[in-house]
Amino acid sequence: MPRDGKPGLAVSGGYVAASTPLCSARNHVSAVLLAGGESRRMGSDKATFLFRGKPLWQVQLETLQKLEPKEIFVSARIDPPWRSDRVLFVADVLPSRGPLSGLAASVSQMSTSHLLALAIDMPWMSNKYLEFLCAQVEPGCGVLPKIGDRAEPLAAIYPREAAIEIGRALAGTNSSLQSLACDLIEAGKLRAIPVTQQEKKFFRNINELSDLQAS
Repeated sequence: MPRDGKPGLAVSGGYVAASTPLCSARNHVSAVLLAGGESRRMGSDKATFLFRGKPLWQVQLETLQKLEPKEIFVSARIDPPWRSDRVLFVADVLPSRGPLSGLAASVSQMSTSHLLALAIDMPWMSNKYLEFLCAQVEPGCGVLPKIGDRAEPLAAIYPREAAIEIGRALAGTNSSLQSLACDLIEAGKLRAIPVTQQEKKFFRNINELSDLQAS
């Protein structure tokens, strides 16, 4: 039996893969690359740093493109020079409050029922794992990976209905994505999916130059 007990899924590589991959993503999932960070610790735009010979923005866009979502957004404070015409720019909802602003802007503009969010600094993420997440969504409910008690909201899928809680968080004083994740789970708009030991490597992120050197 697959780890979440759902029929029609098969275990592959430590996670549950969809028996009919990709087609569900094309139908109901938009994707956003969250690239609005200031990269204070790295001294310049993190998106342009090389990871295994490619800039981070290219690595992450290629990962999303393999899923063939209906549309792909890039969320940032300003339109990045590396964005192609095939990728849509969404400006952060002002005043910019990091990834929360990017989620708010993307959910308000997407033409599908669900939004897959991926951070620019998570280059170890697997498109197969994201494919698995796409296969888990339900009407009005997305999926949220969790490592122990900690949510991973920057590699998760949000339903259009999450716009209410996202907007409320943006208008308030608490911009914590962990708090938002808890609110969405309580509202039944996100379903938590435990991350296995084998899958934890997908959620490594780059905060320092030394993280790139260790890649």
